[in-house]
Amino acid sequence: MAIFKRNKTYWTDFSVNGQRYRMSLHTSDWREAQSEEKKKIAEAQDGKLSPASQQFSHLAFSEAADRYLLSRRLELSPRSVKKETQLLVQPRKFFGATRLSKISPDDLLAFRETQNGNPSYVNMKMGVVRRILKRAKRWHIIGSDLRPLKERRGIGRALSRDEKRHLLSAAALRPEWQTARLAANLALNTTMRGGELKSLLWRDVDLIERTVTVRKSKTDAGERVIPLNSDAFAVVIELLHRAQAFAGTEPSHCVFPSCKNGKIDPTKPQKSWRTAWRKLTTAIECPQCGKIQNPGKACADAACKADVHEVVSPTTGLRFHDLRHHAITELAESQASDQTIMAIAGHVSQKMLSHYSHVRLDPKRKALDALSSNRETGSTEGGYGTSNVTNRELEGIPPLEVIENMVGTTGLEPATSTVSR
Repeated sequence: MAIFKRNKTYWTDFSVNGQRYRMSLHTSDWREAQSEEKKKIAEAQDGKLSPASQQFSHLAFSEAADRYLLSRRLELSPRSVKKETQLLVQPRKFFGATRLSKISPDDLLAFRETQNGNPSYVNMKMGVVRRILKRAKRWHIIGSDLRPLKERRGIGRALSRDEKRHLLSAAALRPEWQTARLAANLALNTTMRGGELKSLLWRDVDLIERTVTVRKSKTDAGERVIPLNSDAFAVVIELLHRAQAFAGTEPSHCVFPSCKNGKIDPTKPQKSWRTAWRKLTTAIECPQCGKIQNPGKACADAACKADVHEVVSPTTGLRFHDLRHHAITELAESQASDQTIMAIAGHVSQKMLSHYSHVRLDPKRKALDALSSNRETGSTEGGYGTSNVTNRELEGIPPLEVIENMVGTTGLEPATSTVSR
């Protein structure tokens, strides 16, 4: 263990568990150098410093990002690696050839200030930078006090009865919306996510037991068996008949197969139904003739031609994932237990269940109206009695002065005349 000076700056050279550490202490003061050396030795003993981390911290940010992505390919799916690659585009431009060891807290703040847009997306970019700096054992030094931006927590959306009717009615009108319609019906009746539906294979569907097994999900708790109600089973039968038309009913075939340029490949899952979903959710209903159509200036019905330029679809902006929110809301309104809902939806905590469940205004109003009706009738059925029950119990108790006359000076009931004789 030694401290030496190089170009007016103190350096340290020490060994911990047979590993040698040689680094600058970034100070020209002898006392500060001694203090910094003790901190470095403690960090090395805690595993926060290592020769490999020193080498990685000396890399330029762009090169470090390349090595980081290469290592992540073994840990993440190709889709996640692609997402992290996109998140690193702006950090690469900002930090460029700057060494990781030279990045300061002010640099991190300056980068974040240059990023405009959704706070959650900015936090994701900072998250990738944080993971790179953690690998270089630098984050605990420069970024430990940097807090994420406050994000807007949207809890999703539950449909009203009219919105649900409009969505399903519109989805049945056009053949090109068939896949979106079938997927939406399954989501509304099973709480399945879009990704779970796309990865569903025919071996996961049990037509005898009327169940669907989710084998690939967002979390481990998402792997579950879901019973099919009558609506969901009808959708599965329709999907089966559709698959029989192009010989796509093998156990390894996808329930929602890929369709590109009119060619169906049952061995590959469908990647997206985004275009059909956007057109479906923005379709409007003519207020005069009731015809469902694309937004426009005049009704598409030649006999109607009503002005519809101000008509907006009630499902505009509806995400496909909101159907899962709606299904869980209906389960909550049906008074199903929390354990049952979590077993169907695949949740792992009460907090997540509360995030998805949107008990609507009507059930809340009915619950509060029940309190009002109980108060007016004086009924305590199904609950605890309060003042009314207490008053009725006290009605048979004699007044206090009567009780005092019945008790003698010794605290016992006074003797009657017969007993005294």
